[in-house]
Amino acid sequence: MLEKNVEEKIMQTKKNGLPVLLGLLLMYAVAILGAVISGVTLDHLGGSSSHLPLKIFFTLTMVLCMLVIALGWILFCGLKVLRPQEALVLTLFGNYIGTLKDDGFYFVNPFCSSVNPASHTKLSQSGDVNNVNGAGAAVATTQEASSRKISLKIMTLNNSRQKINDCLGNPVEIGIAVTWRIVNTAKAVFNVDNYKEFLSLQCDSALRNIVRIYPYDVAQGVDTTGDGVADEGSLRGSSEIVAARIRDEIQNRVQEAGIEIIEARITYLAYAPEIAAVMLQRQQASAIIDARKMIVDGAVGMVEMALERLNEHHTVELDEERKAAMVSNLLVVLCGNHDAQPVVNSGSLY
Repeated sequence: MLEKNVEEKIMQTKKNGLPVLLGLLLMYAVAILGAVISGVTLDHLGGSSSHLPLKIFFTLTMVLCMLVIALGWILFCGLKVLRPQEALVLTLFGNYIGTLKDDGFYFVNPFCSSVNPASHTKLSQSGDVNNVNGAGAAVATTQEASSRKISLKIMTLNNSRQKINDCLGNPVEIGIAVTWRIVNTAKAVFNVDNYKEFLSLQCDSALRNIVRIYPYDVAQGVDTTGDGVADEGSLRGSSEIVAARIRDEIQNRVQEAGIEIIEARITYLAYAPEIAAVMLQRQQASAIIDARKMIVDGAVGMVEMALERLNEHHTVELDEERKAAMVSNLLVVLCGNHDAQPVVNSGSLY
């Protein structure tokens, strides 16, 4: 953490850009006209020494007009235009003098320079791209690349997918989308070297720290809350809770950069390719076991119900051996994968 943080200063400069622009244009017109008149007058006076005072006056006037024409463009550098949700951090000879935040047409000290260390940094996020090709390659806008204005709009950062081991050691691929905005321009510019790169790196670090706490799916004996009691938290089943913890973790890390994290969402979650096939087989086996268990439970209930109904109505009297055979046949029919092919016995059961 820095020993001294720069506090944001909001400049209350009047929006006098348009009057200053008109005044500068008028000044240029007067200077050009004065230079032309002075040149014509000096040419008309010629080399006569009787008009020496006039020659000196028009010579000085021409020199002054030429200086205005040559150096007047410097004043145009003080004209600044801001659109809604834009800010301009200004420094004068290395000293921070304030931030323009309100939209409008301003005139400031022409020797002020705007600062935005992340103006040329391009991430996979809104505001940095104007076109996304089919392969997913982002094309940076020329306007954004050359501008030193800081956007105060809500931005969405889509960080690249990462391969992280969950709490059980299984490699998992996960991607997140982070919605953020700048709330303190001075901290964003002066407290970190590049606030976009800083945010991206902190998102990666926070994501790794949180994902390592959770298993991919519900596992026995895993404590994800830190209270010492095993729970059923998982990346797949507790995505809202995981996303909230990721958001809080990122916010704690980027507080000193003047960035507010509005939301973090998991956009992609899957086992790594090297174990995806094995885990799929495991899930299929678990599903088959659960389905078989349900089928057996239902079949046993149906057999019990059949025996009870037969005994209740005294439909047929069966000894224990015949009951066992009946139960076996019913379970085979009810639990089999294929439809039963009955064999009709027209003779005695014995």
